Amino acid sequence: MSLRDFTASKDTNRTGASLKGRKRWALTDRRFNVSPGGEVMTMLDSFRADKNKAFGAKRKWLESFTNSSLQMNQQKVRELWRSQQKARTQMSEDYCTQFSSVFQQWESDMQRSKDQDKKHMALFQHQKMMFEQMRVSQGQRLKTLRQLVDHYVKSMQELQDTHKEQYTTALNELRQEMVLLQKETLMNTQQEELTSIRQALQFMLM
Repeated sequence: MSLRDFTASKDTNRTGASLKGRKRWALTDRRFNVSPGGEVMTMLDSFRADKNKAFGAKRKWLESFTNSSLQMNQQKVRELWRSQQKARTQMSEDYCTQFSSVFQQWESDMQRSKDQDKKHMALFQHQKMMFEQMRVSQGQRLKTLRQLVDHYVKSMQELQDTHKEQYTTALNELRQEMVLLQKETLMNTQQEELTSIRQALQFMLM
């Protein structure tokens, strides 16, 4: 029974009780006018008994309504608590599932990041070692190039000196040969002239 029904029933009971009271007072008044004395006391006792019965019935009804309302409210509270508990449980499970998924992804990302860091560190160490080796190798190559240039310059100077000496020697030999050739030519010329003179003298003496 709802509160509205309870209020309407209470108003109806009040109206009925009022009408009954008026009728009883009217009967009492008529009886009082007709036969005052012991009948008045009897009617008052009857009125009190009816009133007590009405109050007792109303009290029982109110207790029944209160118990029913309490049971209904307790049932609603239990259902509401169960619904809220179910919603909280579902939310906790959803959150735990999402958190577990994201946490696993985070752990996977961290592991991949660590693996990538290790690979990068190993690659960096390898590149560093290669760079040092290349630097040492370039230093050696540069040193070799400098030695080759120095040797080339020295060799060119020595070759130039050798060629100069050879040129000087060849020129001196050529001069000597020219002097000898001139002497030989001169001697040949003189010999030819002497021969010609002899022939001319012989021809003249004949």
